[in-house]
Amino acid sequence: MGSDKEQNIKTENKLTLPGSIILSGLLIAGAIIYVYGGNGDGAASLPPEKITAESYVLPIKLRNLGERMVSAGVIDRKKFEELYRQSGRLSEAAKLLSQNEDAYVEINPENSDILLNFLWALGLGQKNKLLEENFFADKNTAGGLASTAGWTIARGDAMEHLGRHRFLPLTAEQESLVERLARTIYRPCCNNPAHLPDCNHGMAMLGLLELMSAQNVSEEEMYKAALAANSAWFPDTYRSLGEYFKSRGIRWETTSPKQILSATYSSASGYQKFKDQMNREPRGGSGCSV
Repeated sequence: MGSDKEQNIKTENKLTLPGSIILSGLLIAGAIIYVYGGNGDGAASLPPEKITAESYVLPIKLRNLGERMVSAGVIDRKKFEELYRQSGRLSEAAKLLSQNEDAYVEINPENSDILLNFLWALGLGQKNKLLEENFFADKNTAGGLASTAGWTIARGDAMEHLGRHRFLPLTAEQESLVERLARTIYRPCCNNPAHLPDCNHGMAMLGLLELMSAQNVSEEEMYKAALAANSAWFPDTYRSLGEYFKSRGIRWETTSPKQILSATYSSASGYQKFKDQMNREPRGGSGCSV
């Protein structure tokens, strides 16, 4: 971190499967789609450059990806749109599924949950060898993960779509880049990196990395965008980290996004250590549901 005050906190890189299993009783109780209309306290999310910025333009173009995921069935259009009809944001959700624009995508406090679900569907449906290993090697186990059992807005069962589609024609080199970066990017809800996407945030991050790699985004920009996405999905976590850095004379804007996304800062256990040091409770966050 470039500061003698900063100690390196080592977080074990182990699979943490039990925390990602969704109990059948919770599923029966009702759909667990993530429909979060803002940060809860009205504060801005935290992209890599500025703690006070409210939005970040991701280096991705969706083009007709939404239509193709609907056509393949990994997203059921009616189910997806119904989520946002209830929260008054139907037009934005519908546009995401039907647009065919060659424009970059902005993530902000108002649309971060819609993009989370969209990218979750991509990560789940896109063919990737990572979805054939680890937790996913045993389909019975895989079917009980938050990232699969929690995806209740597909046509049919989510497992029917797991790693079955080629929405993005990734080359071997592009797939290798995704896997390499996914091993280094954590999220505050779990202790697993994105290459073990056992929850919705991990699966969405995998989808984001795949989309950026397919569109030849540089590694540096991929890390920046990944931090922007995590910051939008976990605004209080990264706001607290920004304050922690500032209190120790560390400039957020000059700190490597890769380092911030590491297990030291962005895993559940890594962040907990810093939270304990700051002696403060989080003001909210985002759960592992759609």
